[in-house]
Amino acid sequence: MRLSKTLLPTLKEDPVEAQIVSHKLMLRAGMIRQLGAGIYNWLPLGLRVLRKVENIVRQEMDKAGAQEVLMPAVQPAELWQETGRWEQYGVELLRFKDRGGRDFCFGPTHEEVITDLVRNELRSYKQLPANFYQIQSKFRDEVRPRFGIMRGREFLMKDAYSYDLDQESLDNSYDLMFKAYQNIFKSCGLSFRAVEADTGAIGGSDSHEFHVLAESGEDAIASCNSCDYAANLEKAEAGTPKAIPSPTKEQMQKIATPEAKTIDEVSEFFTVTPDKTVKSLLVKTDEGPFMLLLRGDHELNEIKASNFLDGNNFSLLEPEEVKNITGVSVGSLGPVGAKLPVIADLSLANNSGFICGANEDGYHLTGVNWERDLPKPKFADLRNVQVGDSCSRCGSGTLRLDRGIEVGHVFKLGDKYTKSMGMTVLNQLGREQTPLMGCYGIGVSRIVAAAIEQNHDDNGIVWPISLAPFHVEILLINPKEEAAANLANDIYKQLQDSGLEPLLDDRNERIGVKFKDADLIGAPIRVVIGGRGIKEGAVEVQSRVDGSSEKVVLDKVAELLINRAKNLLSV
Repeated sequence: MRLSKTLLPTLKEDPVEAQIVSHKLMLRAGMIRQLGAGIYNWLPLGLRVLRKVENIVRQEMDKAGAQEVLMPAVQPAELWQETGRWEQYGVELLRFKDRGGRDFCFGPTHEEVITDLVRNELRSYKQLPANFYQIQSKFRDEVRPRFGIMRGREFLMKDAYSYDLDQESLDNSYDLMFKAYQNIFKSCGLSFRAVEADTGAIGGSDSHEFHVLAESGEDAIASCNSCDYAANLEKAEAGTPKAIPSPTKEQMQKIATPEAKTIDEVSEFFTVTPDKTVKSLLVKTDEGPFMLLLRGDHELNEIKASNFLDGNNFSLLEPEEVKNITGVSVGSLGPVGAKLPVIADLSLANNSGFICGANEDGYHLTGVNWERDLPKPKFADLRNVQVGDSCSRCGSGTLRLDRGIEVGHVFKLGDKYTKSMGMTVLNQLGREQTPLMGCYGIGVSRIVAAAIEQNHDDNGIVWPISLAPFHVEILLINPKEEAAANLANDIYKQLQDSGLEPLLDDRNERIGVKFKDADLIGAPIRVVIGGRGIKEGAVEVQSRVDGSSEKVVLDKVAELLINRAKNLLSV
């Protein structure tokens, strides 16, 4: 591609609306332009990268035996009503009516559509296992779209759906997709981590997320320094303390604490660290209110708590609601004498002599022991893990926290959708059987942004060669110098003929502009061609990755560029 004939509207400064690196650089490099909130046009440079991600995904999915289909983006409400998700999905589902008054949505995902398709086409166990995928635009009406492509409303996604006759077969399908995902992210040149995850609104049992590791990641992921355990913060479990301290002999006392309401204030008042205190939180579900107990230095994990309580419409109670139910302000709430069901975090199972609210405004209790001063409650994993927590799997390692960008998610859905939609096949005995389903999603457009977050420097993007819009950029210093222009055109043609993708900057621009744009665009290899180099019989070949450069004699330039690029592509 010749830059003089290409739409590449680069920007010198960071756009004010962009907050994260990928959004800034995608706008500055002329890859995208915003059409509306969370909705973007992909310009030629950006589309080249997007298509490369798409091709890598397609190759690995085909290799794993999945079959590509294409389903409508617009879906009738009737299918979503069959599974109950029309009412459950929430405000992110863009609902609308056609001119006949019929309800539709713009698909954020396609479990219902694919299951409707296969229930009409698959009749026998002989047609299973089957896996169907598509690469298609999705729309989720984000309340607050931000970070450019990273959290837009319209995005390109690969979604796949497997159907199996039994659990063993589903496990095999899941493993195939897990390995395919590993291959996809390796082929994209990304540093990533697969972590255990909560299934969320889609439902199902086993689930893993794939995260590109980056400081700007929205998600916290925990991993063990001794074994291969890793999970996102919503799912991560800490090991419980093994040592059982003896109950304190100190008697429980009620102490006036008129100015101490928060954990920090209570800790300061009693001259203790927050882990010696217990905080009480009130939550509500369809089953009614519950009191949850956590150590003072821990944070509630609402997803874990909601899953444990099996509670639809789970939420924390506001201070006014707490006061109305208990007659006590939040800062003085405690479990001793509580009239509500009490659930305590596992980290409190062996605690003794702790400090908690006295259920009387302006007072706290000290020296509280289980069984002596209050009954032992139910215990459950309710909290977010912290750096240094022991590993729940191996017991010998400790947990660390990293930031990640979720780019893929795989689920074992079981019969959640096949059963509700009445999909059956005839098994080996000629009886109708409900297949089990898996779901496998990859954010194709999000991978582009995640790759930039992981591969950039102060000057611009540093693409892995598998995703680079161009393998080699040829900087022609002065297009009017005939000898230099002829050499540049000759190298350009040889690179094309070898199957590589070169970019020739043949614009009538200052060399400083060309160098800045080259850094911004981030082609892995660059060759600089000018009249001085022609006279000296050598030109400069540069690496965008490490900044190294070397002089190469004119008749060896094309051969070196081809070999270097192909060596990078083969890694």
